[in-house]
Amino acid sequence: MIYRRTALPSGLVVLTEPMDNVRTASLGVWIDVGSRYEDPAQLGMCHFIEHALFKGTRSRSALAIAQAMDAIGGHLNAFTDKEHTCYYLRVLSDHLDEAMAVLSDMLLHPAFDPDALERERQVILEEIHMYEDAPDDLVHDVFAASLWPDHPLGRPVAGLRETVQGIGRTELMRFMDAHSRPDAAIVAAAGRLDHDAIVALVDRWFGGWSGHRVPVDLSAPQPRTAVTLRHKDIEQVHLCVGVPGYREAHGDRYALAVLDTLLGGGMSGRLFHEIREERGLAYAVSTYHAAYRDAGAFVVYCGTSPAAACEVVRLVLDNLAWARDGITAEVLARAKESLKGSLMLDLETPGSRMSKLARSEQYFGRQFTLDEIVAKVEAVSADDVHRVAADLFVPGLASLAAIGPFEDHAGLADAVRAEVERHERP
Repeated sequence: MIYRRTALPSGLVVLTEPMDNVRTASLGVWIDVGSRYEDPAQLGMCHFIEHALFKGTRSRSALAIAQAMDAIGGHLNAFTDKEHTCYYLRVLSDHLDEAMAVLSDMLLHPAFDPDALERERQVILEEIHMYEDAPDDLVHDVFAASLWPDHPLGRPVAGLRETVQGIGRTELMRFMDAHSRPDAAIVAAAGRLDHDAIVALVDRWFGGWSGHRVPVDLSAPQPRTAVTLRHKDIEQVHLCVGVPGYREAHGDRYALAVLDTLLGGGMSGRLFHEIREERGLAYAVSTYHAAYRDAGAFVVYCGTSPAAACEVVRLVLDNLAWARDGITAEVLARAKESLKGSLMLDLETPGSRMSKLARSEQYFGRQFTLDEIVAKVEAVSADDVHRVAADLFVPGLASLAAIGPFEDHAGLADAVRAEVERHERP
């Protein structure tokens, strides 16, 4: 792989990876600002700005933005997470110039029309309502809030209804002026492209981007062990059981990735097989590791019936305990092959390669070749996985968050709490 990096005088970093087997290119502007940068009264600010930039510039309406991308068969979108905001596009390589003209106009010359902002505020409020009506999504935010109370990493990216209601045009402009600066941004591109040509296009369309971001002092969260149960009149109990994990750049990240795969990776993951396939207690069973600059969380998610909720919690905690010393060579080898395959499959598209470029720069300040990644996975031993499991899955550290019909089932809430407490005794 040929990775190239150029830092422009403004501080804007340009990263590229050519892929000669495709005819398209994906390019993203990654800005080092997300929901953890917001004050409590500003919750949802970054997400609101992301929406607002699509509502028009000083020279283009929202419709003109959409028509310009449709005219070249391109795709333009964005997302906000806890530590980054990304505006990205995918087009035929021949149309990168036209697409970047639109993207730079959005980022550098937003209109922030008051009427358009009010309409978009209502759209965001409906998005929040929709999210709150989806317990299988919402429970992950409930878990984060329970694990990291009173810390930005525990707050929802979209904000709360009351905070979104209080964000005005002045606040949006002030926040963007403070944080959306070239020295806090990366332009990453992958696909059929030439590095020098991309640098020239970035200089052409983003050369007027200037200034320096306002320094932000980010504090690491202090995790809390808790059981948080929320009543909702639904059929299932949606639950997350988890523990504090590792930061993104932790030295044991590959061992943790293998552990994640053998517990919850696909249909052969131990939890999926035991809870769904052997016992039929759930349809959805999965695990994930959410990692940030200075913190992380390892989480197991299940959606199950109220009658089976306690048994599912018991099985999850039993299997976390098993991982501390029960992994065989056969299980380890299967998990490593599965992980390698999923990593390589995930990195076959320009969009995934573009994201890898940006995230590697942001968290590691360097690029990792695919061969290097495979070698790191191959080097993971059973002792490594046992050590990581023993480090993370400590009795007394697991937290649980659940959404379900607790008020409709007498004793269910107490039984779930008791199951966690029983397993948490050293």
